[in-house]
Amino acid sequence: MSRLLAAVRGWRGLAVCKSCVLRRFSIQPAQQKKIPNRYLGQPSPFTHPHLLKPGEVTPGLSQVEYSLRRHKLMTLIQKEAQGWEGLDHTVILLSNPMYYMSNDIPYVFHQDTNFLYLCGFQEPDSILVLQSLPGKALPSHKAMLFVPRRDPSRELWDGPRSGTDGAIALTGVDEAYTIEEFGHLVAKLKGESNKVWYDVTKPVHKELHTDYMQPLAEIKARSKNHIQGIRHLVQNLRLIKSPAEIERMKIAGRVTSEAFIETMFARKSPVDEAFLYAKFEFECRARGADILAYPPVVAGGNRSNTLHYVKNNQLIKDGEMVLLDGGCESSCYVSDITRTWPINGRFTKPQAELYQAVLDIQKSCLSLCSPGMSLENIYSLMLSLIGQKLKDLGILKSSITDSHFFKVAAQPDESNVCRSVPSEYEELGDRGGISSLIPAEGRSSLEGVIRMVQGEVAVRRYCPHHVGHYLGMDVHDTPDISRSVPLQPGMVITIEPGLYIPEDDVSAPERFRGIGVRIEDDVVIADDSPLILSADCPKEIYDIEQICGRSS
Repeated sequence: MSRLLAAVRGWRGLAVCKSCVLRRFSIQPAQQKKIPNRYLGQPSPFTHPHLLKPGEVTPGLSQVEYSLRRHKLMTLIQKEAQGWEGLDHTVILLSNPMYYMSNDIPYVFHQDTNFLYLCGFQEPDSILVLQSLPGKALPSHKAMLFVPRRDPSRELWDGPRSGTDGAIALTGVDEAYTIEEFGHLVAKLKGESNKVWYDVTKPVHKELHTDYMQPLAEIKARSKNHIQGIRHLVQNLRLIKSPAEIERMKIAGRVTSEAFIETMFARKSPVDEAFLYAKFEFECRARGADILAYPPVVAGGNRSNTLHYVKNNQLIKDGEMVLLDGGCESSCYVSDITRTWPINGRFTKPQAELYQAVLDIQKSCLSLCSPGMSLENIYSLMLSLIGQKLKDLGILKSSITDSHFFKVAAQPDESNVCRSVPSEYEELGDRGGISSLIPAEGRSSLEGVIRMVQGEVAVRRYCPHHVGHYLGMDVHDTPDISRSVPLQPGMVITIEPGLYIPEDDVSAPERFRGIGVRIEDDVVIADDSPLILSADCPKEIYDIEQICGRSS
C-alpha cells in the first residue's frame, strides 16, 4: 500500500499554476443605488435583512464580487480575441425560463447557474449582456440586464418583479431595460464589426433563443464573423472558488452533515425509505437550506447497488443497511454527501468488513487531494486500492495480481485507453487467440495490456463510477472541464469510492451479496491540507453505531 501511495504522490510534481493571474485584478465598486422600498423578484437587503447585508446581491456575495467575475470573464475574452482587433465584443447569456409540471402548475424556479454566476439575478425570462466600450480596450465593458416588465396583473398572481430599477439597484449592473427592448440591441449586432459570444448549440431558454438569437446566429453564420461560444470560459472561472464561495459551501456542508446525523437518529426497523427521505429534507430545510440539491438516493438493502435509485418507496428491513446520497442547496451553492449505515444501528460482520474496506480506500484518496494531482490520478489510485481490497475480501480471485492494479494506478493515460476496451476482452488472456498472431517480441507488451484490462474490468464490475466530480453551484459542476486538469487551491471536488455486490452475484462470497456501500465527502483543495466540508458527518463505524444507538 505504501509503495502505491508513494508512486502516485510522485505526480504532484506536475506543473500547476499556483496563483491565477486573474486574481491580481481589482476594481472599484460603483456608487450603489438605493434598493427600492418594496419587494423585488428575489430577497434584497431591504426586505430580507436577516439574509443579506447591504451591498449583497445574494447571501454572502456582494455586488463587487459579481462585478469582479464579469471583469475576469472579459479578461479571458481579451485573451481569446487576440488577432481580432477592431471588433466590438458582446457577451449574451440567457436566464432559465419557468418550467411547468402540468397546466399552470410550475416547478420551483431554478436559475441557470452560468447566468446566475455573473449577475446574481434570479428571475426567469431575462438576459445578461456584457458589451465592450467603444474606444476602450477590454476588459473595460458595461453590463446590462434585460428583465421582465413590471405588470400589476401578473404580479398579483405570481408575486413581485424587480423591474429595471430594482435590477440595477440590487445587482449593480450599469443599465437595465425591459426584455422587449432586447430586439433593438440584436439589430445592432448583425454587422461585421460586432463579435458575439453566445452558446448557440446549448440555448437555455428556447423561446428567447428562437425569437432573438437564432435569427442573429443565422446571419452571423453567413458572415466571416461567426458567433463564439462562451460556456467554456465561464466554467473556467467557476472552477476556482473565491473565499466567499467557499464560505457558502461550508454552510451547505454543515447543514447537510447535521441533517445526516438527525436522519441516523431516526433509525428504526423496518422503516420506509420515504420516511428517511422526508426526515432528511426536513432537517436540511429547518437549518436554512433553500432546497435539496437533487433527488436523494435512499436505498435500503440490495437497492443500494442501483447507483441512481431514487424511487425511495420500499421498506428497509431489520439487518439491512441504507445508503443515503443527499445534499442541499444554500444560497446558490450545493453539497453532495453519501453515508451508508445499518438501519438497526449495528453492523453485521460482513457489513463491517465491506464498509471498512470502502472507508480505508476513501481515506487514502482524500490524502491525495492536493495541488498537482487530478481527479483522474485519484481515480486510478482508487481502482488499484479497490482491486487489492476485493482480493483481501475474497471477492476477486488471486490470479489477478497486485502488479496489474498498480499499473492501472501508475499509468493514468494507459488506463484511460483501457477503459475504452470492450468488456468482452476480459477473458482474452485465457483464450490467447490474438496474442498468437503477434510476433514474439511484441507479445509481452500485449499480454501486459491484456492483464491490465482484465484487472480493470474486474474492479469496475464492483465500482462502475468515477472517484468524484467538481462541485459548486451545480452538483456536477463545470461539466465541460476535464477530470485530468491538475487540482489547484480553491477547487472543490467530491471523493466517493464505493463497492457494490448485487444479491444475484454468485461469483462473490454469499455473506457480501446484496450489500452496497458508498462514502462521499466534499473537499476544498488547499495549499497545505484539504478542507473537508463534510467533516462533521460521521463515517467511522464506532461513531455511526453510537449515533444510531440514540433515538430522535
